[in-house]
Amino acid sequence: MRKCVAAICTAGYLAVLAFAAAPGPAAGADVRSCPSGTELHAEYRLFFGRSRGNEEVVSDAGWREFLANEVTPRFPNGLTVLDAGGQWRDASGTIVRERSKMLLVLAEPGAEGMRLVEEIADTYKRRFDQESVLRIVGTACASF
Repeated sequence: MRKCVAAICTAGYLAVLAFAAAPGPAAGADVRSCPSGTELHAEYRLFFGRSRGNEEVVSDAGWREFLANEVTPRFPNGLTVLDAGGQWRDASGTIVRERSKMLLVLAEPGAEGMRLVEEIADTYKRRFDQESVLRIVGTACASF
C-alpha cells in the first residue's frame, strides 16, 4: 500500500478529518455517553496493502505470520481482519490496484492503544517495504 487504499480512501480521509474537526476530550476524559450495556472504546482501523508496484510482496502466509507475531500479541483480547481491494495513485500518476487487509481493533481508550497501532504500522512498513499503512482512529460504544 502506498498512498491510499480501496474506494474507502476518500471516505477514510473524510473520517480522519471529521475526527480531527470534532471537539475531543482531554486525555483520559470520557465525554461521550454510551447506551446502557455498552462501554466507550478506542476504535482503530488499519489498511495494509500487499503489493509494491505491480508485484504482490505480502503472501497469505506472510500476512498470517505478521498477524500472529506482531498484531495478536499487542491486542490479544480480539480483533477482526477483512480482505479488501485497494488502490492508490503513484508518483507518476498511475492508479495501482492491490489486494489489502483491513484490521479492526477495539481497545481501552488512551495513549497505549495508539502506541501499539503505531508499532504495528511501522513494523509492517519496514518488513514489507511499504510506503504507508492507512490508519483511522475513532471511538465506538461496544459490548462483548
